[in-house]
Amino acid sequence: MPIKMHKWLCMSLVMLSFIACDEYRIYDTYTPVGTAGWEKENLVHFEFDISDTLNKYDLFIQVRNTNEYEFSNLFLITEMQYPNGFHVVDTLEYQMADAYGNWLGKGFTDLKESKLFYKEAFRFKEKGQYEINIQQAMRKRNQLDGVAIVKGISDVGFRVEKQK
Repeated sequence: MPIKMHKWLCMSLVMLSFIACDEYRIYDTYTPVGTAGWEKENLVHFEFDISDTLNKYDLFIQVRNTNEYEFSNLFLITEMQYPNGFHVVDTLEYQMADAYGNWLGKGFTDLKESKLFYKEAFRFKEKGQYEINIQQAMRKRNQLDGVAIVKGISDVGFRVEKQK
């Protein structure tokens, strides 16, 4: 086997082992928000099933952004709907960059990935299908209308982890 092929195979196995060892993951998916940016009316929708109401879970909103993102924070409106129809709406703010303008997300290129706490030590009250909608709620200073399209955000994700 050529050396380059051997190196590629070894790297693939290492990467696969990192992915396979995610024993706490219950649900984890991303949705692209569009090539032009994240439109204000574009709700990102996720559906997931829960069968365990005894254990606690950590819930995360995940965001991938590039250097085109113009803000140091991110405002979101979330709505979680329970299987019985009950729903909870939250307005959230996340810090995306430090005081020097450095992105807080992780990544080797100009694409950074942020894993943002949505709910910590959360216990699902009933079994069944849950839904969550996430909407950007960015505004510029001294402007009442929200930003129609937020540039620099490529994907939004949602993750449910069994608490460690």
